[in-house]
Amino acid sequence: MRKLPRVLVVEDEPSIAELIAVNLRHNGFSPIVVFDADAAQREVDAVLPDLVLLDWMLPGFSGVQLARQWRAQERSRSMPIIMLTARSEELDKVQGLDAGADDYVTKPFSTQELLARIRAVLRRRTPEAVNDTVQAGGLVLDAAAHRVTFDGRELKVGPTEFRLLHFLMKHPERVHTRAALLDRIWGDHVFIEERTVDVHIKRLREALGPAGAVIETVRGAGYRLSPRALESVSDSRSA
Repeated sequence: MRKLPRVLVVEDEPSIAELIAVNLRHNGFSPIVVFDADAAQREVDAVLPDLVLLDWMLPGFSGVQLARQWRAQERSRSMPIIMLTARSEELDKVQGLDAGADDYVTKPFSTQELLARIRAVLRRRTPEAVNDTVQAGGLVLDAAAHRVTFDGRELKVGPTEFRLLHFLMKHPERVHTRAALLDRIWGDHVFIEERTVDVHIKRLREALGPAGAVIETVRGAGYRLSPRALESVSDSRSA
């Protein structure tokens, strides 16, 4: 029997939570509904869900705080999170993505759009069957081992950032627009905004540390991976 994807619904309004749960059940998902951060944490501690629908405005401990907490923990770092909120300003969306959300859905929303976003996030969280190794100076990505190292030191890179780095390293010195990166890394669905690319580029640079200099911003165009930018970094580390 096929195992249904488990979706943890963290929503403090019972009517909204029930509406989401009913639609999830009717579309091949197994929902677990909780109403606050403490209950959500207990569920994650017990069994890691396949995806979390996380309300921003929770009593006591906000959804943004909870997302940051999960992203800081090794066990839940890669857990897919979609933020649900009535906040629709761009700054709010960026804050939610910066906190670790994979996507952002504003209320009120259609259930069909929500289901489409859930499927899209689950699709792009499925690792691609790649087993090559690519290198840019001292930066090495081993796709088979899902490992990134810089000058022999292993770096912790999230799954989306790993795919983004892999693509950029396989196409060095080319400028890639945000739209092109969305198509190649996130897929051809229409819901993710181009601003999402900036958020993940920022996360990737932070994960790479000194090696983050390899990713260059080309104003008005997009992003480029330039191995030459690592030469001075490696020289200074070896000095």
